[in-house]
Amino acid sequence: MRRPSRPLVLAALAILLLIALAGWLRLRQDTPAPRAQNAVPVRVISVTQQDVPRFASAIGSVLSLHSVDVRPQVEGILTQVLVKEGQWVKEGDLLATLDDRAIRASLEQARAQLGQSQAQLQVAGVDLKRYRLLSSDDGVSKQTLDQQQALVNQLQATVKGNQAAIANAEVQLSYTQIRSPVTGRVGIRNVDPGNLVRSSDTQGLFSVTQIDPIAVEFALPQQVLPTLQTLLKAPSPALVEAYMDADGERSLLGLGHLALIDNQISANTGTVRIKAEFDNKDGLLWPGQLVTIRLRTAVDEQALVVPPPVVQRGVDGHYVYRLDGDKVASVPVKVLYQDSDLNIVAGVKAGDRLVLDGQSRLKPGARVEVAPDVPASPEVADRRSQP
Repeated sequence: MRRPSRPLVLAALAILLLIALAGWLRLRQDTPAPRAQNAVPVRVISVTQQDVPRFASAIGSVLSLHSVDVRPQVEGILTQVLVKEGQWVKEGDLLATLDDRAIRASLEQARAQLGQSQAQLQVAGVDLKRYRLLSSDDGVSKQTLDQQQALVNQLQATVKGNQAAIANAEVQLSYTQIRSPVTGRVGIRNVDPGNLVRSSDTQGLFSVTQIDPIAVEFALPQQVLPTLQTLLKAPSPALVEAYMDADGERSLLGLGHLALIDNQISANTGTVRIKAEFDNKDGLLWPGQLVTIRLRTAVDEQALVVPPPVVQRGVDGHYVYRLDGDKVASVPVKVLYQDSDLNIVAGVKAGDRLVLDGQSRLKPGARVEVAPDVPASPEVADRRSQP
């Protein structure tokens, strides 16, 4: 068998090498070059410096400062109800009347008995003067004089008893006219005119409840007691806000002030009861209503403020991502105060630009693409500027 010539072998090897080189070059061209790291889109916000009030929050119950269940003080027929349900009345206004004929008769009888006793006392007094003149000449015995003096004293006591009976009858007569003891609003009527009413009845005629001013009672943990005591001693009353939460929205019902702290702490809950008073001319606060209470406990002057989403929590504590050029750095911070609207922090400076949104994709040194700065919410700004 004839072997291939050396030139043919070399030519075949050269062709194979060219084919391999061409494949390698093609494969290299198809392999994409490593790209630079993509920038993470984030939103940032600047640290602001301002005065921030601190608040303690709780759920409170609205209470009337003066609520009266109107009841009869004497037995009688309810003849008239002179007010309507829901009517506003002033202290001293006539609300209802009872049948007073029997009491008036008793009053006239007491007056007649007083007149009779006074007449008898007058006669006894004249006799006593006469006996005293006669006793000086031994015209009457000393025993007769003493007996007459005792009769006069007895009649004087009878007159006082008659006067007391008249006064009692007059008081009973006054009870037949039921007047409002407070300024407030009339509740639902429980008894209609024509019914016999007694002072022992379990149900009153209706109630009169004071609406303005009004109070709210709430409880706070015992740890804030020293702060509360300081607020009570302050020259100006501590501000208290009452809100109604409905459909995810919060509406302000009134501004009041801290009025008092209960004289003991509940051993079961470890809380202390507190009462605040509110002007309630618009009637937005209603007895029995549940409201959200915020008590202003302090004001941090020139505090460093950021929204709550800015602050992250790690293994070593709280931190924020601060923008340095087109990259971010992790900066540890200390949270001095926080609520649903803002955090007061230490560890950054006013004007620092911090990441507000997009932290989940970040790590220290990561490149970021920054959206426009986010302004502070007007609602938060208004709340911070409250006195």
